[in-house]
Amino acid sequence: MELSDLRVFLAVARTQGITKAAQELHTVQSNVSARIHSLEKELGAPLFRRHARGVALTNAGEQLLPYAERISRLVDDARHVIGDETDPCGPLRIGSMETTAGLRLPAVLAAFAEDCPRVEFSLITGPTEQLVRDVLEYRLDGALVSGPVRQPDMVETPVFEERLVLVTARRVTDLDSVMRDPKILVFRTGCSYRRRLESILQARGAAGVRCMEFGTLDGILGCVGAAMGLTLLPAAVVERHASQEQLRVHELPEEEARAQTVFVQRVDTPPSPALTRFLTHARAAEQAPPALRMVGRSATATG
Repeated sequence: MELSDLRVFLAVARTQGITKAAQELHTVQSNVSARIHSLEKELGAPLFRRHARGVALTNAGEQLLPYAERISRLVDDARHVIGDETDPCGPLRIGSMETTAGLRLPAVLAAFAEDCPRVEFSLITGPTEQLVRDVLEYRLDGALVSGPVRQPDMVETPVFEERLVLVTARRVTDLDSVMRDPKILVFRTGCSYRRRLESILQARGAAGVRCMEFGTLDGILGCVGAAMGLTLLPAAVVERHASQEQLRVHELPEEEARAQTVFVQRVDTPPSPALTRFLTHARAAEQAPPALRMVGRSATATG
């Protein structure tokens, strides 16, 4: 079984068509068809069903797909690991909580881009639970998430430490009154700060917590400033936000306020030179004061 045949198979599965796969691979349709036919003959089973709009995977094709993806990924990983450590290159896919991306990563990414200009870097923001799944399923090389994660298939490295605070509108001076009938303004399910806020309120006897989900940090803090509810965020995010004059910060006890951001990666995937260099810059940035700038997908903001 040739690696090149498996990559042709992956292209056809991804594009759902022989013609589209040939265009993606910069080859002719007959070559793609011949490679698929050769693979089907070797495996003794058809991999695709032909239909009017293109092709679809058969049961045998569905079974082969995850193995082909893993083989291709392992070959790429081997090339990256063995690559020149003095001049890393190739793709690097990193995930991050939105608050970390905006608060901590601008300086990290600037230094990393200058240090490793040949690396094709991509940053995906999302909630901790989703980022952990993406790393476990090999969609990301690693991610900055709220720790501890405690996954047996992962290695986690402490990188940043944040001080969390409760945030309300400026006019709210009596936090107890807000907590009696709380409405929380949070990111979607899977956000670690959301879970922690719910636990904090539960510990204080809050009943009937109402929840409003937002897609952006600006949306949350803007609505908090308009007295629509309260939220929980790193203090440094609030201190540097444009709407801070409309907000009031309420300190938490030390055990509730401390939040550690860790970098997670799969235990069975050796770090590439690019990933090692990225982590070096991230750890160095912990010693510098954070500067807020929103980074990541415009439609998604998470913690």
